[in-house]
Amino acid sequence: MLHLAARSAPSHVLKRRAGAALQLQRELQWFEELKKFMHPSAITEQNVFGETPLEMFTREHENLLREGEKWMKTTAESCSISAALITTIVFAAAITVPGGSNQETGIPMFRKDITFTIFAISDAISLFTSTSSLMVFLSILTARFADKDFLFTVPKRLIIGLCTLLLSITSMMVAFGATLYLLFCREKQWMIGPICVFSCLPILFFVTLQLPLIEDLCRSTYVPIFRKNLDQFF
Repeated sequence: MLHLAARSAPSHVLKRRAGAALQLQRELQWFEELKKFMHPSAITEQNVFGETPLEMFTREHENLLREGEKWMKTTAESCSISAALITTIVFAAAITVPGGSNQETGIPMFRKDITFTIFAISDAISLFTSTSSLMVFLSILTARFADKDFLFTVPKRLIIGLCTLLLSITSMMVAFGATLYLLFCREKQWMIGPICVFSCLPILFFVTLQLPLIEDLCRSTYVPIFRKNLDQFF
C-alpha cells in the first residue's frame, strides 16, 4: 500500500496546488501520513523492482522535485533583490537624516520631534527586517533541496522571508511618510493626505499580489492533511 502512495498523483490533482513546490509538499504529506499507519516492516519492504517506498517516491517525483527547486530559487532570487534594494535605501536614509544635523555636534535637528522618532524607529525596523529577509532568501538559494526539505523546511523559510519583506516595505513607507511630513507638511498641511495615500500604495500592491501565495504556503505547511488532525489543530 505504501508503494501505491509513493506513486505520483495525476496532473489534474497536482494542479490543485499553486506551484511545483507546494505540489511536491502535498505529495510528501500524504506519503508521511500514511507511513504513520503502516507497520515498520512495510516502510522498508521492497517491490518487484527492488525499491523501497521512499526510493520509489524519489523516482516518481524526480521531475516535480526539479521543478519545485527551480520555482523556489526563482522566487527567492526575485525577493532577495527587493530585500537588498530596501536595505540599501533605508541604510542611506539612516545616514542622511531628514532636516540634517548640527554642524558642531552632529545631532539631528529634529531629534526632539515625535515625527522624527517615528522615522528613526520605522527606518530601523525596515533595516532589520529587510536584512533578515535577505538572509532567509539566501538560505533558500543555498538549501540542499532534498525531498524532505519541501515538507516543512523550505516552505517555512519562504513564509518567514515574505512576511519580513512585507514588514520591511511597510516600515520603509512609514519612514518615507515621516520624512516628507518633517520637510513639507508643517507649512503645507494639504500634503498630508496625498502622502498617506501614496505611501500605502506599495504596501497594498504587495499584499494584493503576494498574500494569496502566503495564505497557500501557511495552509499547506501548517494545516494538517486529515480532518481529524485539523480539529485538534484548532
